[in-house]
Amino acid sequence: MRNLFNSSYNSMALSRHFRALVGAAFIQAALLPRADAEVILSDGFEDPPPPVPVIGGCPILPADNMWNTPVDTAPLHPDSSTYISYIGPGTSLHPDFGTSWAGQDIGIPLNIVPSGQARVPIRFEWWDESDLEADRCDTGGAQDTGCYPIPDNPAIEGAPLDEGDRHVLILEQESCKLYETFATTNAPGYWIGGSGAIWDLSLNQQRPQGWTSADASGLAILPGLIRYDEVMVEGEIRHAIRFTLSSIRSAYIPPASHSDGRAGCSTSAPAMGQRFRLRADFDISGFSAPVQVILRAMKKWGIVLTDTGSNMYISGEHHDNWDDEMLAELSQVTAGDFEAVYTGDPVGYGSCQ
Repeated sequence: MRNLFNSSYNSMALSRHFRALVGAAFIQAALLPRADAEVILSDGFEDPPPPVPVIGGCPILPADNMWNTPVDTAPLHPDSSTYISYIGPGTSLHPDFGTSWAGQDIGIPLNIVPSGQARVPIRFEWWDESDLEADRCDTGGAQDTGCYPIPDNPAIEGAPLDEGDRHVLILEQESCKLYETFATTNAPGYWIGGSGAIWDLSLNQQRPQGWTSADASGLAILPGLIRYDEVMVEGEIRHAIRFTLSSIRSAYIPPASHSDGRAGCSTSAPAMGQRFRLRADFDISGFSAPVQVILRAMKKWGIVLTDTGSNMYISGEHHDNWDDEMLAELSQVTAGDFEAVYTGDPVGYGSCQ
């Protein structure tokens, strides 16, 4: 078996709440300087890695990053049938993206800003698990406040209504840094967020064990979104796809680093970061050409469990030109048409170790 992530990870301190949960070898790798750190995971992936997606002139993570690694030849997970039974084999896929519904935009929008975009203060509820870059604007010395390149009137998930997760995704060009926030609202003179994460898209980064990000899995959001251009213009998706379930085990599979664990310790439930793929024998010939693009990606790259939400909701970007009726074809596909793949063992919380 080769390394799933053979590029080095950032040096980072482990969360004080989760030191006991991680094996000594993993802790040693996480605390080494960047040039020496290495995370070893078992897998069955093939070399060489394919080209990576590019957005705004920025390659979206290294070719050997989890999001850019195919799973069509990865080993079947021994608990695959158990996981599918837990989800409910008849549960339909649902495209959680598109144009709009009931006055609310559907999907997660992306803001692309130029290099040097002015930083503004943003105050986080979970500041101790958020990336701050607090030296890049006037925070007044507040320990819960960071500096993010939020433009005027940014596109926010769920706008214009004040509902849902209200993610804000910002890609800064040239630096190719990705800024993601959760539960984002505006206040006079500053912004407020539940949590925030900053990703250097040239690196394979993993957050400290037990830390959230703007997603409950501790992973980045943008790399897993289905984008309009890749489906309707390029005709190919070259990355894994983000999806949600309502009940997830209190455990995560690295490079995920967090789970809200509503299923407790149940080993019948998949852990955060679990990957699934559409079965190779699933017939996609009856679907429209754009939906076939999505389904082919689900066979090759798979889907990644990254957040708690409605069952089998598939994530994509908001775009006014999506054909919502066409996307609704995805509801003909069910959880029973998928299988779980093995990419590593879960790390459990507390009594779930």
